[in-house]
Amino acid sequence: MEWFASKGALVCVPVGHSPDFDFVAATDECLLRVQVKTCTFFRKERWTVCICTRGGNQSWNGIVKRFDSARCDYLFVVVADGRRWCIPSGALDGGTSVALGGPKYADFEVEPGRPLRGPADEESASTIDSLDPSGGCPSG
Repeated sequence: MEWFASKGALVCVPVGHSPDFDFVAATDECLLRVQVKTCTFFRKERWTVCICTRGGNQSWNGIVKRFDSARCDYLFVVVADGRRWCIPSGALDGGTSVALGGPKYADFEVEPGRPLRGPADEESASTIDSLDPSGGCPSG
């Protein structure tokens, strides 16, 4: 959303459940439905990004919903090191994954952002200070 806003788009987030896109970027010319994916899996010099939907939040019913270019206008991907791609959905073959970092989607890579935080970073990023380091609670 930050990248689209930096390009002058108004960003709108849908209220309720939206299975086909994560937000809408409103430009002077049109409304763009954007699906966002993140990836931390790097293998053989490529980022392997899962673009299908397998439920989510422990609700998977065993059905895989493959990427369909008719459901959104752009796929925006952020990978672990902060590289980002804004790919028109028509440029994707569909399916369940896409490999980024090579020549095929190089024209759609945009300026990098902040790297994604990993589990170790999340532990140290807490802003909550415990009153009792042992985890106990004073009583009395």
